Amino acid sequence: MIDIQCFGSSSAGNAYRITDGHTALLLEAGFPYKALQRALNFRMTEISGCLITHEHLDHSKAAADVMKAGVDVYTSQGTADARGLSGHRLKVIKAMEPFSIGTWNILPFDIQHDVEEPLGFLLANTDGDKLVFLTDTYYCRHRFRDLTHIMVECNYSLDIVRERVESGRLHPAQKKRLLRSHFGLEHVKGFLKANDIRSVQEIWLLHLSDGNSDEERFKREIQETTGKLVRVASR
Repeated sequence: MIDIQCFGSSSAGNAYRITDGHTALLLEAGFPYKALQRALNFRMTEISGCLITHEHLDHSKAAADVMKAGVDVYTSQGTADARGLSGHRLKVIKAMEPFSIGTWNILPFDIQHDVEEPLGFLLANTDGDKLVFLTDTYYCRHRFRDLTHIMVECNYSLDIVRERVESGRLHPAQKKRLLRSHFGLEHVKGFLKANDIRSVQEIWLLHLSDGNSDEERFKREIQETTGKLVRVASR
């Protein structure tokens, strides 16, 4: 059984703790280190590893401090170079090259974002749970089988974005970047339909935009699309 805790999921910062009861991992470290310490009840030593998707500060701000605290950080060379990360606690990983941390077998996979070398993660444990973590991308070419948990970005809805551009509340340049860097409601529906979700126990919607999303609507529509339990990560 996977337990997921969200410490924050927005442009202000992203971090999640997941555990299968045996091995606890930190997904992203996008807050100041002291804030992460407080969120973890000052039990950083219980974290067996930290996975970071890309270099933007809302995902990687505390990476260096996490390593100083004795926790290995797993990320791509592109992300490490962009953030200036180095040292024996840095574990460089590559897309489609699996590795293990405790009871977790982890497969990084390539995604599309406006950064050096972004990754998504597929995590499977010895109890048969399988979680996919996908954020800050506008496209995912991979398909996954036997998923039990999904954590996926649902940043915006195209109709909300268009309405805000037409009303002058969103600059067209911001719309362009948004569509080329983030997963929206329409993407999420397509992703869920393209993957094997028969065994999925819960779907977490991540990284909702403050201005371009509608939490209740997104939750309702994904529930109607899948028939699954849907949670919206706190911002």
